[in-house]
Amino acid sequence: RHAERGDKRRLSELAERNARFAVDQDRRRHEAEVARRRDALTELQDALGLPAPPVRIECYDISNLGATHTVASMVVFEHGAPLKAHYRTFSTRIDGGPDDFARIEEAITRRFRRYVSDDTDPSFSRRPGLVLIDGGMGQLAAAIRGLHAAGVDDMPIASLAKRFEEVYLPGRSDPVPMDENSAGMRVLKAIRDEAHRFALKSHRGKRARGATGSVLDSLPGIGPARRAAILKHFGSPERFLGASPDEIAAVPGMPRKIAHEVYDRLHKTTSPDGVGILTEEEVTSS
Repeated sequence: RHAERGDKRRLSELAERNARFAVDQDRRRHEAEVARRRDALTELQDALGLPAPPVRIECYDISNLGATHTVASMVVFEHGAPLKAHYRTFSTRIDGGPDDFARIEEAITRRFRRYVSDDTDPSFSRRPGLVLIDGGMGQLAAAIRGLHAAGVDDMPIASLAKRFEEVYLPGRSDPVPMDENSAGMRVLKAIRDEAHRFALKSHRGKRARGATGSVLDSLPGIGPARRAAILKHFGSPERFLGASPDEIAAVPGMPRKIAHEVYDRLHKTTSPDGVGILTEEEVTSS
């Protein structure tokens, strides 16, 4: 129901005009954004010598602290915008120190072996118009080795080095001349930064889970059943490490005395037997 005459009808008509104007403005903004992204991809095609505008771009980055909990991230942009449903991480299997070259090679090999094997996962079955590596010429060379190992020799690939925001292509030692503030470069930097953010987030989660597991193994009165109950009750390592004695006592089957002993042990940087225990700040920092 709505008014048919008078001030209320005029207000109704004004509201309808405003709504139509807002919808039209939103449509214009969307069309402008689509055109901007389309132009940016066309610019990348020209600058990088690609056979077509890179509608799908995949970017890879490595996050590690030493030799443990290393994560390789795969971030996907389609039509210049994030496609988060296709983001993936790889827990690298390389032994030894923080060898980013070997880990990039491993991640690229594993990803594109799934591509050539007709994997049904849509994040792996799609062919990217450009593979972007976070790094310089060394990381690019490692990624190319990974493509060869997977049996893929015709994949457009480039790297973006952080220090001077330089883009490198296979077969040339000098960076590609690109305006740092151009639309195409902004897309490359956006996906590179997103890959770094996603890798760091995944690495922190993996490190926290590993740290929590080692802490639980050393806590007094905590066996397999109570360890499983703690993880189920809190849902995340961070919540458990930051819990109060009363919150720990709320875990099903947890005696209050044991809860206080657990809390006291968690908030000491070193256990009585000299075994180091990570605090919450240490677990969540990188």
